[in-house]
Amino acid sequence: MKSSFGSAIEISLFGESHGKAIGAVINGLAPGILLDLDLIQKQLNKRKPQGKISTQRQEGDELVFLSGYFEGFTTGTPLCFIIENQCQHSKDYGELKNLLRPSHADYTAYAKYLGFQDYRGGGHFSGRITAPLVAAGAICLQVLATKGIHIGTHISKLQQISDVSFGNTEAEILAGIHAVDDKYFPAISEQAEQEMIACIEEAQRSGDSVGGILESAIVGIEPGIGEPFFQSIESVFSQLLFSIPGVKGVSFGAGFDFGKMQGSAANDSFCYDKEQKQIKTVTNHNGGINGGISNGMPILVQCAVKPTPSIYQPQQTVNMATKEEETLQITGRHDPAIIHRARVVVDSMLAIGLVDLYCARYGYLWMSDK
Repeated sequence: MKSSFGSAIEISLFGESHGKAIGAVINGLAPGILLDLDLIQKQLNKRKPQGKISTQRQEGDELVFLSGYFEGFTTGTPLCFIIENQCQHSKDYGELKNLLRPSHADYTAYAKYLGFQDYRGGGHFSGRITAPLVAAGAICLQVLATKGIHIGTHISKLQQISDVSFGNTEAEILAGIHAVDDKYFPAISEQAEQEMIACIEEAQRSGDSVGGILESAIVGIEPGIGEPFFQSIESVFSQLLFSIPGVKGVSFGAGFDFGKMQGSAANDSFCYDKEQKQIKTVTNHNGGINGGISNGMPILVQCAVKPTPSIYQPQQTVNMATKEEETLQITGRHDPAIIHRARVVVDSMLAIGLVDLYCARYGYLWMSDK
């Protein structure tokens, strides 16, 4: 059993929602990367719950480095850090030990770990475990920014409410990325933001939850990154994105809309930008990827995020101890939506995957220019 990702750089994840701490070990980081601790904290703050539309569990999320970091720089040895858990309400889960929560990992965790798993707050399956991924992703985002590569995500759809798109040109997309970068609720349109928040608040009042679709964009990536098959950009990103709790669908470019198109409409014709001296495509239906490899156009990714499974309405379940069917009604602190908090996790996963792909092509010293 393992909980790690990566070939050029490897990230191992550890901890449980109600354990002493959560954290990660990163192998393969180049020495000499000046870590921007303010940026890391800024990213962690985007994942924190705020206001009525999130759980009331409040964690400090302060990063503590145990190794691989000295006098402000990475040393090149394994970077290990922890984030202490300080606001657990484990008693909220005592009565749920044997009751299988619908759409949670309670039953599959029991099947895999034979009943020895820490069930409190979802244990190792909890969204709480994404905090170390956000910290690791912040390091990778910092590295990418020094190369002129930027990543951003917004909520493109929540229920029947749609946000405006990032746009078509690299300049429009970059402006959209900057527009949501400092916002806690990542919608480009102010009207869409207000309507989405109102929708989440209504779901909370009714003891229910909502999901939606995130749209991500990567600009500044050069052509030639990725491999044709098992290390294609799509396969690497998909593995990471599907590792985020609640993500149930991933697509690239036009995605499932390709099923409604003909080749004459779906194909991206090539052109030459004389000013920038670059080969580009007139359209970008393929989301910046051909044959699993970047073509230099912005990479576009969509993630479907399911409604939070922890709802306050009565639901049918089974008692693991008695094997009898029962009615379950949960209590405690839960999110009526996780999509706005998930966006920074998506950004982080894309950054981790992209740094791994770049290092596979150029070597780990690409990260620090040493």
